[in-house]
Amino acid sequence: MSEEVEEHDCDCPPEGLPAYMGTFADLMSLLMCFFVLLLSFAEMDALKYKMVVKSLDNAFGVQREVAANEIPKGTSIIAQEFSPGEPRPTPLKQVRQDTIDETRDALKVKMDAEDVAKEQAKEIAEEAEKFKEALEGEIQEGLIDVETELNRIVIRIREKGSFQSGNARLNKEFLPIIVKIHDVLVKTDGQIAVAGHTDDLPISTPRYRSNWELSTSRATSVVHELLRLAEIVPERFVLEGYADTQPLVPNDSSENRAQNRRVEIVVLKSFLSDEVNKSVQNLNEQGGSVDSQVEAVRQ
Repeated sequence: MSEEVEEHDCDCPPEGLPAYMGTFADLMSLLMCFFVLLLSFAEMDALKYKMVVKSLDNAFGVQREVAANEIPKGTSIIAQEFSPGEPRPTPLKQVRQDTIDETRDALKVKMDAEDVAKEQAKEIAEEAEKFKEALEGEIQEGLIDVETELNRIVIRIREKGSFQSGNARLNKEFLPIIVKIHDVLVKTDGQIAVAGHTDDLPISTPRYRSNWELSTSRATSVVHELLRLAEIVPERFVLEGYADTQPLVPNDSSENRAQNRRVEIVVLKSFLSDEVNKSVQNLNEQGGSVDSQVEAVRQ
């Protein structure tokens, strides 16, 4: 009995947490709420907040704008490098590369068109130089002018030395010059338009009722002389007469009127591809509507 009494009489702490811990925990909770309320009422620096957010965005974001000094290239086991595709505008702020076949074909067509235009401009300039070399003496005498305008070469025959005043018959002395022009035209391709022009002085003779007939008759005389040599097919020629409707200079003096009296031989260089030309020819042979189908061929 004595041992049991001694065990119950020992000075042992009570079981569980001390009583003051409940009050302490309540006090800490109240202090935390107090400081949270203080922080919520405090003024926040918006600029500093934005800087912190931007820094975090750059650190953890997956889509960033990175300045590139060179064209991006990639490497792999199969291909060591590739060329980036043609960029296309997109409403999304994303950087992507597109190397599909459609983009490459469009780029190739664009480059081909530019190359063709440069090549044709070079060809026109070279042919114009050949005309100038062949007719150098006549150009210096003021009988002929040679110019290039876009896709055509213009050989301008002045009335001086070529026609009598009010007459459409070529002077015999001018026929060798027509032969020189013919020899260069044979070496060119494209359509040949021969156009007659007069000044604004009205004409009315038993043979020519107006400047329209005179300008057309002079152009006809040049075409007949070119065809007489039988080396240029007639299908290449187009005959035009403009009377005084397209003067080079105002018809306000005798010198200017003499300059406006002329016959122009225009070599038109075609910019259509061989495929389109063949298609147009086939449409003509079949009797189809050329205007409505040429556009479809180009596309």
